[in-house]
Amino acid sequence: MRALRSLILVLAVPVLWGSALRAAEPAPAVPATSAASAPATVASPSASAPADFDVEAATRAYLSRVSPAEKERSDSYFEGGYWLQLWGLLYGLGVSWLLLSRGISTRLRDAVERASRIRAIQTFLYAAGYFIAAAVLTLPLTIYSDYWREHSYGLSNMTFGGWFRDAAVGLGVSVILGGLFMVLLYWVFRKAPRTWWIWGTAVSLVGLVFVALIGPVFIAPLFNKYTPLAEGPIKADILSLARANGIPADNVYEVDASKQSKRVSANVSGLGSTLRITLNDNLLARVKPNGIQAVMGHEMGHYVLNHVYEFIPVFALIILVGFGFLRWSFDRVLSRYGTRWGIRGISDLAGLPLLAALLSVYFFVLTPIINTEIRTNEAEADIFGLNASRQPDGFAEVALLLGEYRKLEPTPLEEWIFFDHPSGRSRILMAMRWKKEHLRELPTAP
Repeated sequence: MRALRSLILVLAVPVLWGSALRAAEPAPAVPATSAASAPATVASPSASAPADFDVEAATRAYLSRVSPAEKERSDSYFEGGYWLQLWGLLYGLGVSWLLLSRGISTRLRDAVERASRIRAIQTFLYAAGYFIAAAVLTLPLTIYSDYWREHSYGLSNMTFGGWFRDAAVGLGVSVILGGLFMVLLYWVFRKAPRTWWIWGTAVSLVGLVFVALIGPVFIAPLFNKYTPLAEGPIKADILSLARANGIPADNVYEVDASKQSKRVSANVSGLGSTLRITLNDNLLARVKPNGIQAVMGHEMGHYVLNHVYEFIPVFALIILVGFGFLRWSFDRVLSRYGTRWGIRGISDLAGLPLLAALLSVYFFVLTPIINTEIRTNEAEADIFGLNASRQPDGFAEVALLLGEYRKLEPTPLEEWIFFDHPSGRSRILMAMRWKKEHLRELPTAP
């Protein structure tokens, strides 16, 4: 999913340019609800028969550990993100309008055409200039959303210098990969003027798979240090869990995510020889072994359930419809404003800001659909992780930690529109249901 968003940000106006390829989930707030022992009502699995275990009461017992002030802070942060998505769209559309209406895009196109007669070089130079210009113009919003707002909620450990360094590296990667992608895409526009939207879908899918393939090994280390996890029970348990579920990994890596935030995360990423099991140092520091097993079981679920491959046809359809929308809408906008903006046609580099604007509107409208597709797969990985790790309380503990920055109890409509993962309450409820059905199988609490 992170690879898909990176590709979308390459195509659309890169509002959050610093985080586009950082694979960064929002950071948790200051630790208030620590991974302490489970509530009394759920602490001793053997104390009650399955019929006596109240799933709703157990779920509420976990949720009640979050104080009203902590819940208000988390809700405020997450709900503010709803508006930030809208402002980001509008700001990005404003940037595209500025580049088009003020002739900046056409002047940049004319400059690269004078600089070289080779189309590929012209395209790369234009794309580089476009990404840099868009990054500079969106910098105020980026600073607010990625730096100031994160610090105001206590979600970031970074100094401004460290943050800006990562943002600059992210922009550099976007320029290189985005530039190469645009070379291929505009080659398609020139060679297939009638069916470019079909071939553009194919090129986009190739780009998506390519980013997913190289990301864990070549991109992620630009932002963080990855080292083999020290030998010990935690590493042995993770590798044992991997072997038990048919995952061909022989090592586990630790990433120093604490330099950026206190967020807890892990992943099984890459394809083929780039397969890598990774957990961050915050997960090791903030979560007990049963929670770590639950998290790793979830991440392994994505691999075993082939979610990466399952997403390819789904997002192939989304991208195909998106390019179909571009073909329809680009022609109509061009017929009205093309002469005024100096855009010659779909293969004209000066039209890239218009393509980015239209595509950003398309993906904004599809937010609930894309989120639902991702959320469904996350729920599948959740239940896989519970069955694999057999750690329902550890799973619930981690759900509370994620609730430090993600609204724990949204309305059904909120969850459908804005959540790309199940809410905290949904996850804890799932864990407690699983626990009820396996009470007699679980070890007795000491």
